[in-house]
Formats: sequence, C-alpha cells, structure tokens
Amino acid sequence: MIRPTRLFILISALVGGTALAAEAGNGLDYAGMNVAVRPQDDLFRTMNGTWLEKTAIPADKSYWGSFHQLRDLSDQRVRAIVEELVTHPQKEGSVEQKIAGFYKSFIDTAAIDQAGQKPIQPALEAIAQLKTTRDLVEFFGHWQGMLPTPVILTVASDPKNPDRYIATSWQGGIGLPDRDYYLKTDDARLAKVRAAYQTYLETLLTLAGDADAKGNAERVYALEKRIAEGHWDKVDNRNPIKTYNAKSLAELTKLAPGIDWTLYLKTAAFPKVTRLNISQPSQVATVAKLVQEVPLEVWKPYLTAMVLDAHAAMLPQAFRDARFAYRGKALSGAEQEEPRWQQAAKQLDAALGEAVGQVYVARHFPPAYKARMQALVANLMRAYGDSIATLTWMSPATKAKAKDKLANYTVKIGYPDHWRDYSKLAIVAGDPVGNAQRAARFEHERQTRRIHDKVDRREWGMTPQTVNAYYDPSLNEIVFPAAILQPPFFNMAADDAVNYGAIGAVIGHEISHGFDDQGSQFDGKGKLQNWWKPADRAAFEALGAKLVAQYERYEPLPGKFINGKLTLGENIADLSGLQIAYKAYKLSLKGQPAPAIDGRGGDERFFLGWSQAWRGKGREETILQRLMTDPHSPAEYRANGAVVNHDGFHVTFGTKPGDKLYKAPDERIRIW
Repeated sequence: MIRPTRLFILISALVGGTALAAEAGNGLDYAGMNVAVRPQDDLFRTMNGTWLEKTAIPADKSYWGSFHQLRDLSDQRVRAIVEELVTHPQKEGSVEQKIAGFYKSFIDTAAIDQAGQKPIQPALEAIAQLKTTRDLVEFFGHWQGMLPTPVILTVASDPKNPDRYIATSWQGGIGLPDRDYYLKTDDARLAKVRAAYQTYLETLLTLAGDADAKGNAERVYALEKRIAEGHWDKVDNRNPIKTYNAKSLAELTKLAPGIDWTLYLKTAAFPKVTRLNISQPSQVATVAKLVQEVPLEVWKPYLTAMVLDAHAAMLPQAFRDARFAYRGKALSGAEQEEPRWQQAAKQLDAALGEAVGQVYVARHFPPAYKARMQALVANLMRAYGDSIATLTWMSPATKAKAKDKLANYTVKIGYPDHWRDYSKLAIVAGDPVGNAQRAARFEHERQTRRIHDKVDRREWGMTPQTVNAYYDPSLNEIVFPAAILQPPFFNMAADDAVNYGAIGAVIGHEISHGFDDQGSQFDGKGKLQNWWKPADRAAFEALGAKLVAQYERYEPLPGKFINGKLTLGENIADLSGLQIAYKAYKLSLKGQPAPAIDGRGGDERFFLGWSQAWRGKGREETILQRLMTDPHSPAEYRANGAVVNHDGFHVTFGTKPGDKLYKAPDERIRIW
C-alpha cells in the first residue's frame, strides 16, 4: 500500500544479519570502536571505526550494519517458525497451512524450473489479446495491487478528512528507481545502470519468445522515459499540499480524458468512487495522453516486461539470474542472491505478515519489553512537551497548538491488538506465481472494500517482525514494531544511557516527524491544515533552510552530494529526536548523577549509543541509489550531522575550534 505521507526511520526494503555484540550491562560494542579516532573529529568512526575496517559486506547484501543485522535475525526467526509448520501437516484452510504452503511453493525452485513459463502464460496471453485502448485501461485496472502500473490506485486516509478513506493515485510505471535515472544523462554511474536495465529488458523479452526482443526493449525503454518525464521529483512528492488534489470523477475526466476512468475504477475494484485524490495531476494527464498516442504494439512488450519482472523470482532460473543481474548487482552492488529461504521470508511478510507476526511476538517479545518501552516513551513525550514550552522562536499561541498535537499522539508498541483476517485468501500448494498474485490482489481489495468506511485507527502499517518504525501524520501516531526493540537499539540488559541514545533517539525521531517540514502541516487530529502563526512558520522554515545547507555540503560519493531538501524531514527528525532523547535521559535520572561504567560517564555512553545505532556501510551502487531516492541521509552523516548541533555533545567531549565536529554555539541549529 502506498502511503506517501508516512515517515520512516529508514527504508526497510534496503535492510537485511546476526545481532550486534555488546558488553553485558553496557550495551556498547567495544571491539567495534576505534579509540584512535577522536569523537570531537568523527563520532561515527570513534564508535564504529574498527567494525568498518574489519567487517566485509556479505556477498548477498548491498548494505550492512545495525539495522541490517537485525533484519537478518528477524528473517532467521521467521524461518524457524515457518519451517516448523512445514514439517508437520496443517489443517486445510488454516492460516498455518497457508503460511506453510506459500513458503514451500516459493522455495521449491526445482518445481518452479520444471513448470517453465506456464504459470505466467495467462497474463502474457491477456496482453497479446489487447486490441483497443479500452482493453489497455481495463488491464491496468485489473492488475492494481499486483503491478506498478503508470497510474497506481490505492486507498489512504483523506488528509483533509482523516477519519475517512479516499481513493488515491500515485505515479508508477517505470523500471528504474527514479525519474532522474532516465533524465540525468551526464552521469557515467547512471549510464551504467541504464545499460544494465536495457539489457534486462531485452533478456526478459527474449526468454518470453519475442522475435524482436532488442527492438522492443528499446521501444519499452523509450516509453518508460516518456512516463518518467511526467513524474514529479522526490522533493515535490514530499509536499502534502502539492500532492493533495481531490477531484470528482468529472474533474478527473477533464484533466486526463485519454483514460476511461469509470472503467479503470471498476476493474480496479473501487466501488462507486466519485472522488479521488490525484497526487500528481500533471503525471496522470501525461499517462492519459500516452495511452492515446502510443501504439498498442509498444504497450504490449512494455506490459510483458513489467509482468515478467514482477514475477521473475518465481520463474525458471534464467529469469531469476536476469533479475539478479539487474536488481541485485547493477542497482545495489550485491555479489550474489540472498538465500532462497530469506527471499521467501520477505515474500511471506508481504502476503501473510500479520499471521506470522502473531507467532513471532509470542516467541520473541516478552511483556517486560513493552513495559520498559512504555516508560521510555512516556519520558520522551514529557521531554518533548517541556522542550516546546521553552522554545524561543515560537509564539505562545502556536506553542499551545503544538502541545495539543503532542497530547493527541497515539503510541503503538510491539504488535497490533487486532490481527488481520486471512480466511478468504486462497493459497495453493505448488503455485508460487498464483499465490503472490492472489495475496497482492487480496490486500488491494481488502483496502478498496472500505473506501466509504471510517478509518480503522487500530490498523498497523508494518508487521511485528519488521525492523523499522514510523510516524503517520494523518493518524498522528508513532509505531514501533517488536523486531526493532532489541540490541543495539533496545537492550534490556543495558543501562539507560545507551538505550536512550539508541531507541530513545528512534522514539524521539518518530515523535519529531509530527513537527518536521511535512508532519508539521497536519494538526493533532491528523488533518492537513495550517495551525501556525505566519511568523512562527517563517522562523521554522529559516531553521530548516540552515539544515538544508548543512547537509548539502556532505559528499558521500565523489561528485554526489546529499539532497538537503529531499532529506530535510528526516534530518529534522534525527536532530530533534537526539535532542529530546538526551533531555528524556536526564529526566530518567531523577536528579541523580549517572553511574560510570567502564570508566565512561552517562553522557558519553549516550552519544556512543547513538553512533552505534547508525553503524553501517554500503556498496557504491546502493549509496548512489539512496542519494537519489531515499529521504534519509547516509548513516555516518546521520550520526555526525545531528551531534554538531547538540550542546550536550560539545560539553561532553569538550570540543573546541579546530575539531572537525566543532560548531560555534551561535551557529548550532536548534529546532525542537
């Protein structure tokens, strides 16, 4: 489900390891430190330098670090749960039988190879039989939820009426990660990825028996480039005002007359929809024009390639190899595929994630974890309220509104109270392609059926076994799945200093998303409306501009700088989250001095815990992709970029002019 306004601690699709070793009672991995590096110069390498030097990125990974190690641990736990189910007969139609059947079908590559292209043939035949633009539109609608069509239709809470759902469009239809991969022609690294993608297109069409695979691959790429030219860039897509464009069906038809929208909505399983939020109106108009202008003989290989790419992991070896050569190696830099069982765990998470999550929580999330987390959150919320009260750049009237918003936060920890019902999802043994299609369409139709209902605020947007966290502005909620609540982020055996520096800053990060450049445009009820005095908003935006300038000086790859506007929301959340976590840690001490552990004071352990949480290293291809598409800054710039603005860091380590992380007090950016 696409939720363009949901704000995450990281991009979970890029995560994937064993738990990080730490000293008992301390929570810090001393072996990974490099004490020769002064924290005043590089806190990230002080805490992580030896780890960075000695740790190789696993061959099947494009990035490796704290989040990714936990992702591997979560996947291993899911594997143990599922393989227990697989080894015993399960009641037909039970959720246990569905989990086992889905998993077994996906990992049985011998059966997949033997089946050949037969499982995908009905889709390819449907494409071959397209005769009119009406047929094309009907195909787009039928495959909603299963394919990233040029105009994706989904369901989200209405930003202007957050208690109700609204049908929502989002841009899609391209096989490269972002429009700039097509449009920036002066970058040799992007040219290399484009060449690999065009080879991938040709290989897919060749394997499907296309006699003119090379020519059709060129035409498919040319069509995708035209679609990409209509896409909005990542910065505009972060703007909730720009992406809120509620339109009646008549207005949509006038905007984009090249598409029969009544037919599209009907085949997309949207019952009697008369009002939609068109997130990128000009993009929808571009696609409608292309539907009329581009011959079906070009759309057919385009759709064929899209279908094959979407299902390549469940097709014979040649398809799997081609997919990895592009998506694994060219895009991400991985040297080999992830183990089949781990791919299955990810597929299972998408298809039956909450069913698996129930067992995961029972085994791996004791009640004591939730209780300690609730205490941490309570201190963070109190610290945030205190911080708002002392702001010097905000007027009392706007402060009152900010405090009201904070008071209306919903906090979700560990797992949902109400689990999803999968009883009507059909899982068939030995049918991995069909299982994936049915699961995706099942989820799509689960959403569309409630289009006229009141928003279900009990629902979770992540499964308990997901190593991530998020803030949803339309629900004004922060959510922390069970899988992230373990070392190095949350350590029941560690002292509070490290926990506040790690999971405390994660909590503070998510709270802060409600007050970043995006989330701050929503009120305490989740409604998109301005609650700021003009002068306060101007002061806030001036502080944000300073943060943009700071991060745009960072150069993770030669010639490639961080996009300060794209990453602004996450950088605000990192900065503010760390500030609030530090204040909450002080509150937790209740006026008592922090104990020294291994010769390190509480404040020092707090900042080392923060840096340890961002431990990670990536391949160049992945870093490039993140710089272009990810609203999060690379890990070392998250660790170092926030602390240069933190008074407590400078006091703790006694920074002075000449130190690489020194910043004069009057230049430090203090937002929340």
